Amino acid sequence: MQWTELIVFSALFLLVTVMGFVAAKWQKGDTLEHLDEWGLGGRKFGSWITWFLVGGDLYTAYTFVAVPALMFGAGATGFFALPYTVILYPIVFLPLVRMWSVSRVHGYVTPADFVKGRYGSHWLALIIAITGIVATMPYIALQLVGLEAVLRSMGLNGSGILGHLPLFIAFVILALYTYQSGLRAPALIAFVKDILIYIVILVAIVYLPSKFGGWGEIFNDAQAKFDATPAKTDGILLNSNNQLQYATLALGSALALFIYPHSLTGILASRGRNVIKRNMVALPAYSLVLGLLALLGYVAISAGTKPIVNQATGRPDTNTIVPELFGANFPSWFAGIAFAAIGIGALVPAAIMSIAAANLWTRNVYKEYIKKHATPAEEAKQAKLASLVVKFGAVAFIVFVDPQFSIDLQLIGGVMILQTLPAVAIALYTRWFHVYGLVAGWVGGMGYGMWLLYNIGNPAIGKAHFAGSALPLGKLSIFGWHPFGESTMTIYVGIIALAVNLVVAVIVTLIAKQAKVFNGTDQTDPSDYHVDEDSPRVKPVATH
Repeated sequence: MQWTELIVFSALFLLVTVMGFVAAKWQKGDTLEHLDEWGLGGRKFGSWITWFLVGGDLYTAYTFVAVPALMFGAGATGFFALPYTVILYPIVFLPLVRMWSVSRVHGYVTPADFVKGRYGSHWLALIIAITGIVATMPYIALQLVGLEAVLRSMGLNGSGILGHLPLFIAFVILALYTYQSGLRAPALIAFVKDILIYIVILVAIVYLPSKFGGWGEIFNDAQAKFDATPAKTDGILLNSNNQLQYATLALGSALALFIYPHSLTGILASRGRNVIKRNMVALPAYSLVLGLLALLGYVAISAGTKPIVNQATGRPDTNTIVPELFGANFPSWFAGIAFAAIGIGALVPAAIMSIAAANLWTRNVYKEYIKKHATPAEEAKQAKLASLVVKFGAVAFIVFVDPQFSIDLQLIGGVMILQTLPAVAIALYTRWFHVYGLVAGWVGGMGYGMWLLYNIGNPAIGKAHFAGSALPLGKLSIFGWHPFGESTMTIYVGIIALAVNLVVAVIVTLIAKQAKVFNGTDQTDPSDYHVDEDSPRVKPVATH
């Protein structure tokens, strides 16, 4: 048991717990018994709050442990997180502004709300909502993977259900203050989380290289390690086997990230278009920190850091690389701060993700199919209860399922959420696609994507199916035809599935238009996409 680290960690955890409960009175509206207030913070967060909130939402605890772990194990492939967060913001700059405007006018809370308003189809909206919930669940579970990595390094986590007790306690506390304060809790806590992260990374990136002979020596050690392995896709430089995977994974991740419900939740909570524009310019600052953080994977190689062996699986848990590196090379008090930064980094996105999933359930399932005339207060209560179910479902996932499977499921989640891009993002600019085309495209892309993922195995960990998202081109078949022969070059499955989605959607749309099939009703008009916070067209938040 690492007592100094544990005391520092507990003190900072207590601080954010108090902040989580106090957040209910922070920027308080007329009532929290309304989905706009509980689930979107009253839609009035300014530039600084939105920057911390969205940054805390996108750059998660799992990011802080997984990216260096990937660098530690595979080398340059782990840098895919950098170009994807660089190209992300120019891609989403205008679509997010349009989504905010139309959602402000019509009171939309979820992307499925927008889809229903755009096409008048509650079935298409239901597909988008279910996809969002299913894709978000393993993402929440992954935040627990990051938190557990810290607990293991402090000696707090063992095997069995009792071994997960500290994790369970942490999520009970998270559930309570999120239930009370809604989105305001993670928004306020994000300030502490990001400040801690910046301090820890800047200190680590200056101190650790000086301890291990400088960056030149660190890169030499990393290359020596990768040269000694039989793998064809590792190394400090990309090669012909993984360059296509690297590029498509970066692009696919960039396209997917802001379609996730929790990403849009942070955007819809902002008070205006200018707030979003400023954030799209400022958020790449997180990518700088992410790049520095990724290099810690190479530092761990030089330091001879060994991951903790997972008692349940008997395999090394590479997610513990960063906590173990900090615990062995920093004073105990600073290691405690670093552990707290990662731990709090799990709580912020987990809270936002659970709120986003709860909003989808409440608006697009409960109100649509169970209680159509639910009052705003009933909606808020249903969302609060749903957020509890989502959180404890994620805890159960970690307790009873191999955490490596959670990681694989998150990769599957990325492929899944990409299939909503035509209905959510492209629909912001055109209604050319027919609603039948969008549904058929979703079915085709989802089905083909899952089939490809099913056929990806990893003998090293004893998995024959769903063992990653990198598909060798030689395994890509179209009705039995293998267009790339036996090529070992890999590609991200999500891009292939999205391409199938779009092709099917185009074909079915052309058929439906030729047959003159009714395409639903559109509740939006061009002016809806240009409204700002000062417009008289903005609907006031109801308080009854």
